Amino acid sequence: MRAESGYGSSRPGRARGAGALAAPRHDLDPAKLEALLAPVVRAAGLDLESVKVGSAGRRRLLRVVVDADGGVSLDDIALVSREASVRLDDTGAMGEAPYTLEVSSPGVDRPLTQPRHWRRAMGRLVRVPPAAAGRPGAGAADAAVEGRVIAAGDDGIILEVDGEHREFGYAELGPGRVQVEFGRPAADPGAQDAARVGAATGPRTGGRADGH
Repeated sequence: MRAESGYGSSRPGRARGAGALAAPRHDLDPAKLEALLAPVVRAAGLDLESVKVGSAGRRRLLRVVVDADGGVSLDDIALVSREASVRLDDTGAMGEAPYTLEVSSPGVDRPLTQPRHWRRAMGRLVRVPPAAAGRPGAGAADAAVEGRVIAAGDDGIILEVDGEHREFGYAELGPGRVQVEFGRPAADPGAQDAARVGAATGPRTGGRADGH
């Protein structure tokens, strides 16, 4: 399941119109924003997966991806959105330009690169290349493996491949990808692949992005 929520924020700026001076551009560093927001996400009991800065029309778009064991609920998304917007506005990290904050959980296309990613893919069918794939001299023996995640620990995983259990260390693996399986029972983990279950947008003025 993928939960997603978007919030708009617009700060009071200089007067617009003929002769108005454009507000100075405020360059944004995703790494600094990630360091700023990480404590907010941890306080909500979640992991911060990524922070990306883009644009949506004339507004800046800040995408924050969070995750947790057992998935992320809409209440989790709302809490992080509210607290993150307060932190951003209190610190002025987004500058004076209008921006939209979007907080979501990872979609099914998120690459599996960390032990926690594999742990959260338990029971899912995945396709994963060996770490050597793509290197000069890689051959047929370096083809990707497809199997179901049976177990995932700190050092590696067990995949069920063609009815057999095979162990792989993380150092042997490239980024894995969950495979979409049509007809999976709704009760299975992750059966609602990348389903958007909620969204809200609310551009406003006043420098807050939480809708209050």
